Amino acid sequence: MKSIIKISILALVVVSIVACKKDSRPNYEYMPNMYESLAYETYQESDAFANGVEAQLPAEGTISRGYTPFDIENTTEGYNLAKDSLQMKLDSTKVDYEKGGPLYAVYCAICHGNKGNGQGKLVKREKILGVPSYDDAGRAITAGSVYHTIYYGKNTMGSYANQLNEEERWQVVAYVLKLKAELEK
Repeated sequence: MKSIIKISILALVVVSIVACKKDSRPNYEYMPNMYESLAYETYQESDAFANGVEAQLPAEGTISRGYTPFDIENTTEGYNLAKDSLQMKLDSTKVDYEKGGPLYAVYCAICHGNKGNGQGKLVKREKILGVPSYDDAGRAITAGSVYHTIYYGKNTMGSYANQLNEEERWQVVAYVLKLKAELEK
């Protein structure tokens, strides 16, 4: 008798659970505010802001987080100023050719060649002409001129300021100067 009662109670529980599920309507949500958050209007009027609108321009003179401005202009005079006065920002303990080499291979070697001799794949295939060697005496590259060129580009070379952050640019500069020293031996 007890087993019949247990079986009937179990059957009643199973039937009640199955009977509650209907595919024609959504099930009951526990804590619905976690599923359906309140929507806020982006440009709604508010007394918390000076002009009443939430989205505003950044304050004058502010700099984005993680961005370091480069104060030398993109002109011939700026290039010459960088060439003469801009020094390597990395000291000898922070120069890492293991970082600079792969970055150079990705961004520079296609034109300048793996050795910096101006014989990259695009030059050999005559897609780009006139890429100089790093040991070209007429150019006399320095850390400042290389950094300026990476930042702004020069002639047919475009800027790599968006692809490389400041530390990566200096790693590439160090690697270029290493290649220049090897070519001058």
